[in-house]
Amino acid sequence: MAVQAFGLLSFVSAAPVQKRQILPLSANDESVLQLAVFLENLEHTLYTGGYENFTDAEYTAAGFPPGFRENVGVIASHEAIHIGALSGILETYGVAPVPNCTYNFPYNSPTSFVDLANMITTVGIGAYIGGSTLLVDNPNLLEDAASILPMESRHDAYLRTGIGASPFPTAFDTPLTAVFAYNLASMFVVSCPMYLPIVLLPKLNLTSPMPPPNLQPPTPAGTILEFAWDPTTFFVPVDPSAPLYIAMINQISPPIYEQVTITGTGMGTVPVPANVSGVAFAVLTTFAGGLNETELTNFGTLAGPAEVVLS
Repeated sequence: MAVQAFGLLSFVSAAPVQKRQILPLSANDESVLQLAVFLENLEHTLYTGGYENFTDAEYTAAGFPPGFRENVGVIASHEAIHIGALSGILETYGVAPVPNCTYNFPYNSPTSFVDLANMITTVGIGAYIGGSTLLVDNPNLLEDAASILPMESRHDAYLRTGIGASPFPTAFDTPLTAVFAYNLASMFVVSCPMYLPIVLLPKLNLTSPMPPPNLQPPTPAGTILEFAWDPTTFFVPVDPSAPLYIAMINQISPPIYEQVTITGTGMGTVPVPANVSGVAFAVLTTFAGGLNETELTNFGTLAGPAEVVLS
């Protein structure tokens, strides 16, 4: 369904940002804030739909606990407050925040909404972790981002508990670069009045398997993952006979590389590597190993990332 963002509850308003010493806004600061507003707009629209499109009775019939829909509405109100606070910071410096987009979210039931919300919120969490490294020159902004990040994690833990999954499937969350986070979020965008100056990479699709019901039991190591991509969209020429690899980004460990077994043009499989759990992010590359996430972002990715929900 394509929806446009709208106010959920009349009491929702931007939380005032406490007055502090105004520090210069660097180009990095501005890019991190704009990406954060972009992601918060996406999440606000998603959660607003989850609140407006289903009734309490429908959530209850799907097995969710009492009050779940109301809390989805509270999460939407939090996202609206985040948008107001982050936009207010940008406007203080005379920068227009990125406006809301029109989105297409592929859900048709309370359960499929929550499954999708888990995936999208995980991307937001990764973006805040990754972006924090670029805010070290501005302690005010670092504090603001640090105050939002745990709320996003609490939202996701509540969602996961609602579907019977572990609220904390891993010891660490996975940082994401701005490029990877923007690409993962942009797959739900139909149109935008303004796009961020971030490159859109060729798409990598996970075609099988679907995440297990309730994300339990966790998808075990060795499970075959099937991916699809369009080789005509690669930014660089690739020898058709050259081996390809999936780099799996998960938690704070270096990416794990698995050689792709080609099953057709633009199709291939890899096993789930050992010690990968929770939500991982896969990219297609010609490199057999040795690149970290930043290097994969800058020059090592042919297609991706694709989000891989394992538990």
